[in-house]
Amino acid sequence: MTPQTVPDATFHTRVRNDALGGPNPFEWKPLTTQDVFGGKRVVLFALPGAYTPACSESHLPGYESSHDAFRALGVDQVICLSVNDAFVMYQWSQSQNIRNVFMLPDGNGEFTRKMGMLVDRSGQGMGMRSWRYSMLVTDRKIDKLFAEPGFQDNPAGVPVKVSDADTMLAYLRTC
Repeated sequence: MTPQTVPDATFHTRVRNDALGGPNPFEWKPLTTQDVFGGKRVVLFALPGAYTPACSESHLPGYESSHDAFRALGVDQVICLSVNDAFVMYQWSQSQNIRNVFMLPDGNGEFTRKMGMLVDRSGQGMGMRSWRYSMLVTDRKIDKLFAEPGFQDNPAGVPVKVSDADTMLAYLRTC
C-alpha cells in the first residue's frame, strides 16, 4: 500500500564543487526526504533502471522535453528516481543530455522500499529495482500517483503507459 506522504529516507548524491579541481570535482551530499520534497511542488517519476530501453527511449526523455510545461503548471522540480547509484545516474544523465530533470539516486532502494514500490528483477539480472510510477507531491503529501499496472516481481518488462509525462501533464491541467 502506498503511503499518503513520502517516507523518510536519505539519498546519497554527488554534487559539483569546482573548488576541488581536477577531473572529478564532485563530493558526497546526502539529501533527506525533507530536502527533496519539503515546501515544494514536485513531480517525481521512478523507473527500473538507467540505460534500460523504455527508460532511455521514452520515460526520461519525455519528462526532459516537457520540463517547461511542468514549470508553467506550477511544478517546482521534476525528478527522476531510480535504484541506481549516484555515479550511474550522473553518467546516464550525461549520455541522455539531461539538463532540467533532477536525477535522484536511490542506490540502497530505501525510499523505493518504503514507498512499497520495490520489486525483484533478479530474473533479468537487475536485482531489486523500482516499479515504474509517477507522482505529484506537494510539501511531502502525495497528491496523485500513477503506477503502471501489473505490479509484480520479475515482469518481462514494464511499459510506459500511465507514468509518462503526458499523463501527468493532463492531470495537472485539470487540477
